[in-house]
Amino acid sequence: MKKLCLTVVGFYCMFLSAFSQRHSVDTTSYKSQKLKLDEVNIVSGYYNQDGNHSAVTGGIGTQKLSDISNVIDLKFVSRDIQNNKYTLNFEGGIDHHTAASSAYISTTGASKLGGTRIYPSANLEVERNNGFSFGFGASFSHEYNYKSKGLNFSVGKISKDKNTEINFKGQVFFDKVILIEPSEFVPKATRSTVTTYTTASGNVITSGGKIEKVHIPRSPRNTFSGSLTFSQVVNKNFQFSLIADGVAQNGFLSLSFYRVYFKGQDSAKLENLPGSRVKLPLGIRLNYFLGDKIIFRTYYRYYTDDWGIQANTASLEIPYKVSPFLSISPFYRYYQQTASPYFAPYKEHVLTDKYYTSNYDLSGFTSQYYGVNVKVTPKNGLLNMPFFNGIELRYGRYTQTTGLQANNIAVSLKFK
Repeated sequence: MKKLCLTVVGFYCMFLSAFSQRHSVDTTSYKSQKLKLDEVNIVSGYYNQDGNHSAVTGGIGTQKLSDISNVIDLKFVSRDIQNNKYTLNFEGGIDHHTAASSAYISTTGASKLGGTRIYPSANLEVERNNGFSFGFGASFSHEYNYKSKGLNFSVGKISKDKNTEINFKGQVFFDKVILIEPSEFVPKATRSTVTTYTTASGNVITSGGKIEKVHIPRSPRNTFSGSLTFSQVVNKNFQFSLIADGVAQNGFLSLSFYRVYFKGQDSAKLENLPGSRVKLPLGIRLNYFLGDKIIFRTYYRYYTDDWGIQANTASLEIPYKVSPFLSISPFYRYYQQTASPYFAPYKEHVLTDKYYTSNYDLSGFTSQYYGVNVKVTPKNGLLNMPFFNGIELRYGRYTQTTGLQANNIAVSLKFK
């Protein structure tokens, strides 16, 4: 992590030197502001799902899962004498999930591997008085079977009349995946006759409390992505955005505890997928303001990748301002995708297949996600606390033609 932090500091110094030339701007009306805490956001959510196509057991079996997440975001803001704005964001998140299918990963207690993920991040954005902006940041994520380090940067430009904006953001993630395999794939010589479970560090603890060193292979997985956005305000009622994304991945893209069963075979193999993947999503966002109380927010995205999947997403959200301090936003999203040729259901693969998976995320299906968002922003703050600016409550229901069903609820608190 020290190396990562020094890299970020180096980027910061490089950008400051690159854009430190003087401009003929009248600074007499500007006052320099020290970096101060400007906003705090706290988000907590609960998610649960159920279905009957678990990839852990070869495309059959329970998909029951629950997840509790908590995120806190701290935003610090300052301005210099030229009215350039500096925004520093610190975000920390922690999730904990339980999945019924984890009991089938290994008879050596994989269900005790734990399901807690932590993911801190830090980002700096500089908005210059000439409409140019840039930023960069770093992130880290850790769960029992993987670690991920990420870097990102962004540049943007907004026109003098504030009606046109173009932004680019690039990201890179370097992951290390622990190759935990189902127990039947572990050589018999390494199995213990007593109850054991594996720790996050890769050790095995027996029922008697003895710790034994076990080597679990690790494999890299790298992800590179870029997103280009063009936004235009057409008039006071209508604005749109065009979004083009590109994602390239390489490394170990399978999951080592996903089983695949073949025609005429009772024993399973481990999922096997290509070592690279390229994704290309293209989207358009249209917002129309119908008076002062209603906004129509629409979105469409086309997706394709070199794993043979094509998909379409269409969504609509209609925020309605009940009062100056209360808004209600019903939303709906429709999604449809084709199946990858690497996918086949339980016992429908043949032994001659080069790549194979029974993960229904790569199957052909349609899904719907709908719900409502309620936002309260009292003029004098909630509970008569001026700094307690607002609260949002969002509920969503997700259904998939594969039989998967899920519910999600989230609460967001804003302090400013």
